[in-house]
Amino acid sequence: MTATVPVIHSDPDILGGTPVFVGTRVPIKTLLDYLEAGDPLDEFLEHFPSVKREQAIASLELAKD
Repeated sequence: MTATVPVIHSDPDILGGTPVFVGTRVPIKTLLDYLEAGDPLDEFLEHFPSVKREQAIASLELAKD
């Protein structure tokens, strides 16, 4: 699966340029931290409702590539 719409954004004015999910202030690293801790994707999405499931999955696909 290839993302056709950008899902990751980095802007020096948003969290000092930390890569975040487009349209949010949620760092991509937060998703990775949840998953590394063994938490399910649904728990991350519950805690960060501004991130859509499709965005989270697309970012993981990008990380995999």
